[in-house]
Amino acid sequence: MMLSRAKPAVGGDLPHADKRKKKGRKIPKLEELLSQRDFTGAITVLEFKRHVGEQEEDTNLWIGYCAFHLGDYKRALEEYENATKDENCNPEVWVNLACTCFFLGMYKQAEAAGFKAPKSRLQNRLLFHLAHKVVFRGGEGALQVLPPLVDVIPEARLNLVIYYLRQDDVQEAYNLIKDLEPTTPQEYILKGVVSAALGQEMGSRDHMKIAQQFFQLVGGSASECDTIPGRQCMASCFFLLKQFDDVLIYLNSFKSYFYNDDIFNFNYAQAKAATGNTSEGEEVFLLIQSEKMKNDYIYLSWLARCYIMNKKPRLAWELYLKMETSGESFSLLQLIANDCYKMGQFYYSAKAFDVLERLDPNPEYWEGKRGACVGIFQMILAGREPKETLREVLHLLRSTGNTQVEYIIRIMKKWAKENRVPV
Repeated sequence: MMLSRAKPAVGGDLPHADKRKKKGRKIPKLEELLSQRDFTGAITVLEFKRHVGEQEEDTNLWIGYCAFHLGDYKRALEEYENATKDENCNPEVWVNLACTCFFLGMYKQAEAAGFKAPKSRLQNRLLFHLAHKVVFRGGEGALQVLPPLVDVIPEARLNLVIYYLRQDDVQEAYNLIKDLEPTTPQEYILKGVVSAALGQEMGSRDHMKIAQQFFQLVGGSASECDTIPGRQCMASCFFLLKQFDDVLIYLNSFKSYFYNDDIFNFNYAQAKAATGNTSEGEEVFLLIQSEKMKNDYIYLSWLARCYIMNKKPRLAWELYLKMETSGESFSLLQLIANDCYKMGQFYYSAKAFDVLERLDPNPEYWEGKRGACVGIFQMILAGREPKETLREVLHLLRSTGNTQVEYIIRIMKKWAKENRVPV
C-alpha cells in the first residue's frame, strides 16, 4: 500500500524568464518515479530535497519504502527507526518497520512493531508469517500447518515449496509448484529455483533452461533489475549459462550484504575460481561454515582445484584422505592426478595415479603414474626436489606389474648409486 504524501504549496505562475531558465532541466516527480518503480531515482530525488532543506514530512518513510523495495533492508530499518522517534509519526511506519525487521530475520522486533501498527491487510499477513516462524521452529510442524492452507492463502503453497527444498525433497517441491502460473517476482524466482534444483538432480538440460529463462525474466524486468533479488536472478541466469565474468559483475554489486552467507560465498567462490582467480576463490571457500556444504563434492572438487592451482597440492591430497571410499572420492583422485600433472606437481600426481591404478587396472593410470614418476626424477636431477624423494618413487613403481617398470627402476637406481643416494 502506497504511503500518503503531503503536497507542497504551489505559488503563482513562474515569471516568463524563469520558465525559459528551467526549460530542459525538469526534475522528475516522485510520483512518476514510484509509478515506474524506479526506486533508485526516487531515493536520489528525496535525498537531494533533504540536502537542500526541502524535506517533507514523510521523507524518511519514502526513503525507507524505496530502500526496502531495492532490497536494502538495513537502510530501510535505519530510516523507519528514525521516523518512529517523532512523536507525531505516521502510524503506518510501524507495519513498514515490522516488514523490514522480518526480512532481516529480526522476528521478535518484527512482532513488537507489528502489534503497534493499525489493523490492515498487510499487518494481518505479516503476523501470519510471524506465526509460521513460531510454529515451525526451523521447519517443525510445517507439514501439519501448511497443506490445509495451500488453496486458501497463496503464501502457504510457496512456503511449503521452500520447506521441501530445505529438506532436499526437490521432487515434492516441483510437484507442488509445477502447475502454478506465476504472477509475482517471488513466484517466478521460486519456480526458477525449483527448476534449477530439479535440473541438477536429474541432469536435465530442459529444466535448467526453464530456470535460466525464469531468472532472466525477473532480473531483466524494469521493476526488479535494480533490486537485490533482481540482481541475484541475473547472477543465477549467467551462472547456468556458465558466463562467470557476468556472474561476478552482479554478485559484486551486492556482495557487502552477504559477507557471512554460505550460499552466496559458495556461488561467489565458484565464479572466482572459474574465471581463474583461484587465490580469492580458495579464500572465499574457506569462509563457508556449513558442514553439509563442506562435505559436498562440488565444494571439495573446487577447493582441491584451487589448492592445486595455488601450489598447495598437499592440502588437496589431504581433502581426499578425509573422504570415505566412494565414486566421489574416485573422481577427486582423478582430478588431483590430472591437475597436479598439468601444474608440474608430479609427486602428488604420482601418488594419486598409484591409488587409481590399484583401484582400476586401466593402462591410462599406469601411463600417468609413469610420466609423473619420471617427472619427479627430472626435478630431482634439476635440484628442485629432495633426493630422498627417489626412495618413495621407486616404491610407487614397484607396486606395478608392467614390464617397463624394471627398465625405469634400473636407470634410477644407477643414478642413485653414482650420486650416493640411499634407496
